[in-house]
Amino acid sequence: MGAQFSSGDKRQPMADINVTPLVDVMLVLLVIFMVTAPLIEQGVKVALPNTKAANIDSQAPKLVLAITQDKHIFLGQTEIPYAELKEKLQNNERLKKEKELYLHADRNLPYGVIVDVMAILKDSGVDNLGLVTDPLSTHADSNPH
Repeated sequence: MGAQFSSGDKRQPMADINVTPLVDVMLVLLVIFMVTAPLIEQGVKVALPNTKAANIDSQAPKLVLAITQDKHIFLGQTEIPYAELKEKLQNNERLKKEKELYLHADRNLPYGVIVDVMAILKDSGVDNLGLVTDPLSTHADSNPH
């Protein structure tokens, strides 16, 4: 019939679940996600010249800021003096709405010029910046190093 306990025996089967290991595992996972989430968000996306990256297909033409080798700056087809760049970008209605811009810079420009322009773009409200590159096959004979 089964084991019977005497009236003085107070041992009974335990019906509670021990959740302490579950809480420990969940706290460890929480700490891992708290540490890694900011790193994922702050990652920098860089597209270098002469890549094998796929072409961007889109229906609407994107707003392009071009910098020539002689440091002339064009927004679309309109030339903008460097001194007026921030003001023109901040007053551009399309840029205010889309907050997206593509940067097409000559490969022979000094790195500092491109970084300065990128800082101005960030200060002007550009959230998404794409760097335009040429396909690798176009410059296969030139050495980028």
